Order: sequence, then structure tokens, then C-alpha cells
Amino acid sequence: MSAYTIVVPDNEALCRICGTNDSNLKLIEDFLGIPIFACGNELSVEENDTDAVRRFRFVIDSILDEIAQGSGELSDSDLIQSVLSGAISHTSPERISSGDHAFFEQNSISVPGATRKVYPRTRGQAALVSMMRKSDIVIAEGPAGSGKTFLCICEALRLLLTHKISCVVLTRPVVEAGESLGYLPGDLNDKLDPYTRPLYDAMNSILHREAVARLQENGMIETAPLAYMRGRTLNSSAIILDEAQNTSPEQMKMFLTRMGDGSKLFITGDLTQVDLPRRVKSGLADAMERLEGLDGISMARLDAEDVVRNPLVKKIIKAYESERHEEF
Repeated sequence: MSAYTIVVPDNEALCRICGTNDSNLKLIEDFLGIPIFACGNELSVEENDTDAVRRFRFVIDSILDEIAQGSGELSDSDLIQSVLSGAISHTSPERISSGDHAFFEQNSISVPGATRKVYPRTRGQAALVSMMRKSDIVIAEGPAGSGKTFLCICEALRLLLTHKISCVVLTRPVVEAGESLGYLPGDLNDKLDPYTRPLYDAMNSILHREAVARLQENGMIETAPLAYMRGRTLNSSAIILDEAQNTSPEQMKMFLTRMGDGSKLFITGDLTQVDLPRRVKSGLADAMERLEGLDGISMARLDAEDVVRNPLVKKIIKAYESERHEEF
């Protein structure tokens, strides 16, 4: 009898999935109702039940995505319980219709050379992937943990490694340093590392670190402070502006007009976490008001239901959303 196998190249992630004495693996087996075989860095199930294989692949990919998106603060067992009981409730294959499953499958992201296929975990995430395929400019606004940056990174890498574009450009507004990085030690990459580390963590979670490093060395992945992009025209590129809520309207206009031929712009941000001075309007909010309804521009509005971290994060976000509504 043949087996379906998932290779987990990250030993730390594999240890978190298996748990002490395979305790977490047993939780996953109980949830799926099938045995899972671990050998080296491989996890396998018997391939005679296609639905069971599909659910196995979905659960393991969901756990890996959870780890990639910053669940280091959770214990291993809490991480697994979070995925099994909370995060996958929106998209768990046994809880959705065949039509729904086709929608999520259609909007999955296959990155050449990746360690796994990336699946959207909620309807909002699947809609975001669909927008990135159809529109040249996509603005994704939503709370922390809703997967917006991770999915934009995955789609940008897919475009790069399928030769649809020639470069991925990553940028963030450096609010804390006032866009002046000169006082920080090291070269430009060293200065930017604290700000772009979440973006590279996302890349390293789906591609081998060596592959990401080679793409960076070859100039196919570029990091640039937002202020340094003035005057440039970026052709055949996927340009990702992260933490866009911390741009001013002038900075956002400058960024949007960097777009050249054959390029895509992915803009992500959370309007509940603006770090700008009180009287400065967020460039993200301004752009969403000005560009709504324009052809070629799509806007994904994610909310607490799209959060795929610890279920407590979803409750916290809803509590803050309720407080904001009361203020207005």
C-alpha cells in the first residue's frame, strides 16, 4: 500500500508538530481518525483514503503556517489545539461543501521549490489570493494574525519563481527611526533587518534559507526603506509595502507611483495600529478612500474571523473592535 508523505525540513517545526513522546502527533491522529507514521523528517499516511489524505495535508500545512506566522509564544500542545479546535474551523475540509473546498484549492499558492503548498485558511484569505491573481494593485487591511503579509509574500515568490516577474521588492515605513537610519550600526541591510525580519521569516518558512539567501544575493529579492524609493520606477516586480498604516498620504502617493510596466503592488496594514503622530492621517486610510472602485485595484478587508493565531488573539481583537465602535 502506498503512502502520502510530507517532508518537514525545519527540525524545530517537526519537533513542535510531534511533541514530547509524539503526544501532539497522537492528538492529530485522533482528530483525523487515521494513523500517522513519522520517519526522520517525514510524516506519512496511507494513501488508500483520498479524503483522509486531503485532511492530513490541510492540517499539517495549517500547523506549519501557524508556526511561520509567529506562534513561538505558544506551547507545542497549545499550538496544536489552537489549529485543531479553533483556527481550522472555518476551512476544515469535513465542515465545508465540495464547492467551498474547490474555492480554497483554487486559491492555494504553489511556490516552485517550496517545502509545502500554501492554502488560505479562511474565506477572507482565499478572497485576498484571488484578488492578487486578478489585480495589479491589491490593498489588504486587517488585524495582526490575519495572514495578509504571509500570503502576499507567498504570491510574490510564486510570481518570481515562475518567471512572471524578475524581482521582489520589500519595503516598510521606518517610523520608529524617523526614516533616518544613519545612527544604526552596519550597512543598509543590517539597519533594516529589525524592520524586515517578519518578511524574511515568512519567506524562510516556505523556501529553504539557502534559496532565499541566493535570491537576495542575485538581486532578485531587494529590501529598501520607503524613503529610498523616491525617484525610482520598478518594472517587472512585485513590490510589497508592509505596515502601510504608518505611511503619510504623501508617502503612499510616492509609493503608488513607483509602479512600472509588468509590476504588481501588494500593500498591507492594520488601521487599528497606527504609530503616526496624532494629527497625521494614515496614508493607508487615505488611499483606501481615494482608490475605492478604480479598475485594476482591489481591496481586501480582513477581520477577526480571519485571524489564524491562538484563538485568544481573535477574542482580543474583537474586544478592541467593540471598544472602538463604542467610542464612535
